[in-house]
Amino acid sequence: MPCDLPAGGSRVRQPGALIASGRDADIFECGPGLVVRRSRAGRPMHHEALTMEFLRSEGYPVPSVESVSEDGTELVMERIYGRSMVELMSRAPWTITGQGKLLAELHEHLHSLRAPEFLQPSPVGEVGNRILHLDLHPLNVMVTKSGPVVIDWANTKVGDPDVDVAVAWLLIAGGQIPGGKLLARLLGWGRGILVEGFSSSFDRSRIASKVRSACEWKCTDAHLSPSEVDRMWSIVDEVETRWI
Repeated sequence: MPCDLPAGGSRVRQPGALIASGRDADIFECGPGLVVRRSRAGRPMHHEALTMEFLRSEGYPVPSVESVSEDGTELVMERIYGRSMVELMSRAPWTITGQGKLLAELHEHLHSLRAPEFLQPSPVGEVGNRILHLDLHPLNVMVTKSGPVVIDWANTKVGDPDVDVAVAWLLIAGGQIPGGKLLARLLGWGRGILVEGFSSSFDRSRIASKVRSACEWKCTDAHLSPSEVDRMWSIVDEVETRWI
């Protein structure tokens, strides 16, 4: 069912079917080729829209923005047809190493771009001048016929790109795998392969020196479960022992 989007960008009153749910927002159908991203907590989405429009103008693969509701809690944007990187790896586990390298390329591309003036400094890491997604892991990459598309730009800041990589490393190695126990079992064994494919593209000793501060910041996220927090601190110890 198409959503009711009155002229002028006012609130979407009747979105269509629920497509996906993240930690703090839901995605609904919103007419041909569009979806609406709705914050469950009423979080403003103007920042995400501005960031995505900037990145799109720079040639980075993000959905195009259609409009933002007047109250800022709903973002209407291009619908991306494809599978998340997590789903793709579950269906084709022989691609895990390649997907890890692709994720690294997306980080490198993002960190090569000049940061726009409207971005705020990162809450973690040293001062820097690069764009940080701060949540760029396989669940936030959609793989389409024309290539990968990165979604969920709620946390974007400016800072040290090594921190962005360190956060992703922690989330890949320790984050919860959604989709039930079967998918978790299918992908659980592949975490190490994915981490290797991803991290091998960077100076791992340098990234490892940022993992502890990245974990301190990320573990303040109320959306993380206690088990995820415990796993991430275990990963900090492993990474520092191996690479520092």
